[in-house]
Parts: sequence; structure tokens; C-alpha cells
Amino acid sequence: MKDLWVFEKEAIGKGCKNIAGIDEAGRGPLAGPVVSAAVILPVTFRNSEITDSKKLSPPKRQRLYDVIYAQAVSIGIGIVDPIEIDRINILQASLLAMAMTVENLAPRPDYLLIDGIFPISSDLPQQPIAKGDALSISIAAASIIAKVTRDHLMQKYHHYYPQFGFQKHKGYPTRAHREAIRKYGHCPIHRKSFKGVKEYV
Repeated sequence: MKDLWVFEKEAIGKGCKNIAGIDEAGRGPLAGPVVSAAVILPVTFRNSEITDSKKLSPPKRQRLYDVIYAQAVSIGIGIVDPIEIDRINILQASLLAMAMTVENLAPRPDYLLIDGIFPISSDLPQQPIAKGDALSISIAAASIIAKVTRDHLMQKYHHYYPQFGFQKHKGYPTRAHREAIRKYGHCPIHRKSFKGVKEYV
């Protein structure tokens, strides 16, 4: 079994106590916000099912979401809407959402483990980790929280814009979603700068 606590243990060895894993969900969709989560887990936390959210079925993600919320020291959420995504681009929006999560944590973390290769805007010590959601327990937990939170939001958006089928594809560019855009045009939560939407704006 791969030890998903390696990066957390290194930070603890440096004297850090509250280590936050940070990840986002929703960079690829044509609609909806990008959602980030930061999770501080207790050092006693153990759950062999926690892994990159993309490898989990929706029911399992929901169950682990509940487990993480019940046991985490702190969870922070950051959400950037499609208007801002169009204004600053999806990469910058993702990094902004990640930075928001840190401000929403209490207690304040003293070290950040970030999924990806880019640092975020923060005065805290941080470590970007490529494919971190498969290497760090804290980032993996954050990936689950971010994904489930975003899915819940897209299910709510379905009630406002049922013609697009957001409850099924969550805004991702499936064939059904692309066909709905061709038929109905775009709605207020579509990302107008994205290929597949901008042609119909």
C-alpha cells in the first residue's frame, strides 16, 4: 500500500501542525463554477478508501464526503463563478478559488499541499505536487470535497436550466450537452470564453 501521508509527515517533521491539502474540481466543463476545497485532517485519520475523486463512483464519493466532513479538523471551500472564469481565464480562476479556501479555514493552516504545479497566492509555506490527489491523503480528501460540492451545485442548477441536463453531465462537454447548446444556445452559467459555447454567444 502506498503511504499517502508522506508529504504530511515531511511537513510535520518541519514543525508544522495544521497541514491543508488543496484541490479543485471543474476546470474542464463548459458551464458552472470552478470549486476548490482545502482540508486539514487529524493525524489520527485513517481511511484506505480515500483517493483521487476521479477514481471513485458517485455513491462512494458521497459516502467519503460525509466521512471527511465528520472527521476533518477544518474544511474550506472556494468558488469562482463563470463570469470571473471568462474574465481571468480558467487557470487563474482555479488558483483564485484555491486561495479562497485557505481564508475559509479555521484554525489557520501552517503549511499547504496543493494539487498541480502552480503555487497559489498566500503568505503560507506551500508545496505544489503534480498528481497530488493520488499522492497525498489531504489533497485526495480535498478532491472529494471539491467534486461532491460542485456536483451538488450543478444538480441545483439543473432545476433552473433543465433543458441542458446538468444533473447528468455536470456541465462537462458531453455530446448531449453540446447538442443542447446548439439547440438552446447558452444560459447564464455557461462559460462564454470556452470553445463549444463562444460560437453560440
